[in-house]
Amino acid sequence: MKKTKGAKAALLLTAVSLTAAGCGNGSSEPSKQAANTEENETSPVTFTFFGGDANPNWTGMNDETGKAIVEKTGVTIDGEFAISGTDQQKIALMIASGEYPEILYPKGETSKLVEAGALVDLTDLIDKYAPNIKKLYGPYMNRLRYSKDDPAIYTIPTNTAVDNTAFDAGGGFELQLAVLEELGYPEIRTTEDFEKALKEYYAKHPTIDGQPTIPLLLNADDWKIMITVTNPAVYATGGPDDGEFHIDPDTYEAKLHYKRPEEKEYFRWLNHMYNEGLLDKETFTQKNDQYLSKIASGRVLGLIDQDWDYAEAENSLKAAGKYERTYGHFPVTLSEEYKDHSFVDIGNASGYGISFTTAMSEEKQIRAMKFLDWMASDEGQVLVNWGIEGKHYKIENGKRTIPADVLERKNNDNTNFQKETGIGLYTPFTVRYGDGVKDSTDNYYTTNYPEQITANYSEPMKKALKAYDATTWKDLFPGKEDFPVKAWGAAYNLPSPGGPDFTVPYQKSQDIVRKAIPAAIVAPTDRFDAIYDQMLNDLEGSGIPQMEALYTQLIKDTVDAWGGADAK
Repeated sequence: MKKTKGAKAALLLTAVSLTAAGCGNGSSEPSKQAANTEENETSPVTFTFFGGDANPNWTGMNDETGKAIVEKTGVTIDGEFAISGTDQQKIALMIASGEYPEILYPKGETSKLVEAGALVDLTDLIDKYAPNIKKLYGPYMNRLRYSKDDPAIYTIPTNTAVDNTAFDAGGGFELQLAVLEELGYPEIRTTEDFEKALKEYYAKHPTIDGQPTIPLLLNADDWKIMITVTNPAVYATGGPDDGEFHIDPDTYEAKLHYKRPEEKEYFRWLNHMYNEGLLDKETFTQKNDQYLSKIASGRVLGLIDQDWDYAEAENSLKAAGKYERTYGHFPVTLSEEYKDHSFVDIGNASGYGISFTTAMSEEKQIRAMKFLDWMASDEGQVLVNWGIEGKHYKIENGKRTIPADVLERKNNDNTNFQKETGIGLYTPFTVRYGDGVKDSTDNYYTTNYPEQITANYSEPMKKALKAYDATTWKDLFPGKEDFPVKAWGAAYNLPSPGGPDFTVPYQKSQDIVRKAIPAAIVAPTDRFDAIYDQMLNDLEGSGIPQMEALYTQLIKDTVDAWGGADAK
C-alpha cells in the first residue's frame, strides 16, 4: 500500500494522476505510458485489493479460473477480504492512516472515501480504455455518476448485473422440504400459515437426529441482523427493500422504515414466536458460524433469510445427502392484504463495485482499467461464470452445457468445488450482464437460466415444486409486472449523503434500532409496546429527522439525475 497525506493531498494526487493518464492536457508523457501499456498488456502485474464482503473460498488466484485470468491478462490480485461485518472498521482505519490498497470494493463506505479524497475519478479512464464496459452499460452510464453535484465516476458497479432477469427466488420465508411433505404441502402465504406449519411439525418431531429441533432461527450477528431480522419486516408488510429507509413513491420522502406502524406488528409477531418457544433462544447471542452450524445439522425447520447467507450450511446438507432438510421459499406477509416486493423492478440500478484509490500510479490505473474491461468482455464473462471449456463446460450443438459430474459437484460440494475451480469467486472484478442475457453465440452469459436452474434441483425439491404447481420458487411470488418501476433503483446501493450531519445521526439510529429490536422481541409480551414505543421516540431525536431529510434530498436528486420518474 502507498500512503497519502490527507484529503487535500489525495485530491491533488487524483488530479495529477488523471492528467498523467491522458485525461487532461494531452502531453506526450501519457502517450508514452499508454503505448507502453498496450505493448505489455499481459506482462505480470500485481494489484493490492481489499473487498468489503467476506470471501472465505478465496485462493489467491491459485484456482483454475484464477490461473486462467492471470494467463490471459498478466494480472494477479493480492486480495484481502472482510471477515463478516468488518468492512466498515477496516475502511475507517484506512482513512485514518491514509494507507489504501490500489483497488477497493468499498460497499457502503464509498462516500467516506470520496470525502477523504481517496478515490480516483474513473470517467476518462473508462472513456479511453474500457470499450466493453461502455458497451455493457450503454444508456445506463449516467447511473454510474456519484451524485447530482459531483458527476465523477468513483465506482464501477460489479455487484449489480445489467439487464438481469431473476428466474428463481432466493429470499422470503423458508421451510424445510421435509416439513412441507409431511404436512401435505400446505398453503404458506401469511405468517399465520408459516407459524402453523412450524408448530405442527415441531409437535411431532421434538428432536431430529437426536438433537433438539429448532422451529425458527434468525441470524442477528452484526450487520446480518438487517438481512434476517429487520429487512423482512419490510417485505412482510408490503414494502420494497431500500435498506434502512422507506421511500414514499410519490413524494420521495424517506424515513427509517421502523416508523411504519405495520412493521411494529411484524415485530410483535416475532415477540409472540419467541414467547411461544418457536424462535430459537440464542438468536440474538449466537455468532454467524453457530447459525450456520445449526442449519447444517438439519434440525432447523424454518428461516427468514436470503439463500446466499445460509448457502454454506445448505451445501453441507446436500453433501450429506439430506436434501429433504433443504428449503423452499415463500412470499409470506403479515396478512393477505400485503404483497411481497422481492421482485419489484428497480431498472438498471447502480450498485456497489470497484474503485481505484490514489495509492495507484497513473500507469497502473490504465492497466487496471484494461483488466476490468477484459473481465467485462464476452471471453471474461464466460470464464468467470462458466469456467474453462472442456473442463467445466462443453459445447454441444452450439450450446454451452455443464457435464453431469461437474454439475453434481457444483450443487452438492460447492465449497470445495469453488476453491478448486474458482467459479463464482471473481464477480467483484466483473462488470457483467445478468441472468437471461445471451451473447453473440445465442448462449446465456450466466449459468442461472431456467433449464439449468431446474436441472440443479434435487428430487425432494422437484416434488415440492410440483405440489405447488410451480417450476421454480419464484412462481409463487408476485412478479415485477405487479409493481411500478422504482425511479431511484435500489436505495441501499446509492452512496449515502455523507458528512457528519448524516453519518453521526445515522449511526445513532443504528445503535438505537439494533439494541431496541432484539430487546422488544425477547421481552415478555406485556413489555413489547413500551420498548418499541420508546425506540420510536428515540428515533425522533439526535438529529435523526434532519438525517432523514438529507436522505430524502438524495433520492430526489437521484431521480432527477437519472432522468425523472419515468427513467428506467
